[in-house]
Amino acid sequence: MGPGPSNVHPRVLAAMALPTIGHLDPAFIDLMESIKSLLRDTFLTENEVTFPVSGPGSAGMETAVVNMVEPGMKVIVCVNGAFGARISEMVQRYSGTPVVVDAPWGKPIDPGKLDAVLTKNKDAKIVAFVHAETSTGARSDVKELARIAHKYDCLTIVDTVTSLCGIPVKVDEWGLDVVYSGSQKCLSCPPGLSPVTFNDRSIAAIKNRKTKVQSWFMDVGLVLGYWSGAKRTYHHTAPINALYGLHEALRLLHEEGLDNSWARHQRNSEILRESLEKLRLETFVNGDASLPQLTTVVVPGGVDEAAVRNQLLAKYNIEIGAGLGQLAGKIWRIGLMGCTSNEKNVRLCLQGLEDILKKD
Repeated sequence: MGPGPSNVHPRVLAAMALPTIGHLDPAFIDLMESIKSLLRDTFLTENEVTFPVSGPGSAGMETAVVNMVEPGMKVIVCVNGAFGARISEMVQRYSGTPVVVDAPWGKPIDPGKLDAVLTKNKDAKIVAFVHAETSTGARSDVKELARIAHKYDCLTIVDTVTSLCGIPVKVDEWGLDVVYSGSQKCLSCPPGLSPVTFNDRSIAAIKNRKTKVQSWFMDVGLVLGYWSGAKRTYHHTAPINALYGLHEALRLLHEEGLDNSWARHQRNSEILRESLEKLRLETFVNGDASLPQLTTVVVPGGVDEAAVRNQLLAKYNIEIGAGLGQLAGKIWRIGLMGCTSNEKNVRLCLQGLEDILKKD
């Protein structure tokens, strides 16, 4: 019950135990097409370029940045936590020039502040932001941020690692250009794959680059020869069994329905928050900015936060997350993601916290 990985559904584990076949086997190519179709349904997009990167969520982030950013390019990066800061670091590493729009950790990005920064930086080409900041449990209004970015003719890079399947992510309706996620959060799949989607505007920008993409492995132009078209070309040996698992996780999601998945995450979050209040535990992010799939809790004064986490794991077999960066030692991060999000888990976690904190 931490910020990821979430528990893996038994059907996903069973799928991953199937015999490994070759990455150019016709049966595997059929599986690839099914995964792409299911991912489009999950992202709510018609984007042809939609596929899972062979690597965790940070590989999806890097795929987005390395394909879109060229040396000297000005990129507006919204930072309200550790993962927005990571995007900024990647932009720098690929010789881009990041201009940071910051917000306090635990607060959403202020659209008005983004608008003001873009007014002063009309030569910017890209705006990058995190939908659900995993380090704080805060969500930003990506629909509005994308609208403002497009007003200044900027492309968008959007991190949906924690948001996908837990809260609405509507790629086409919101006009998002490049979006990436991860398999290990609300998809209830093991870590190691990063679904991405690129719209036509972003693919046109990649094709019109003045410089080569600085990563061979993550060059979308090369990967597409493997993931699209009737005549596939060898690019890399895909993680076959991990893709079996992702395929089954996507099937489970669509059996439940996206709307039902969003509603389940919201319902269990409300139970958790109401009970935390009864235990006199303060939540770090509240109101519309809070995430149903990731609740951050302020560690009470005088409490050894690491000791509480260790006791939860030892006695109740429950893992919750610690704070990152400037929030280290100050918050707990309780995840209700994917199949982890059920009332039984919520009640058990609350029972454990109550028991341990009473002893303290």
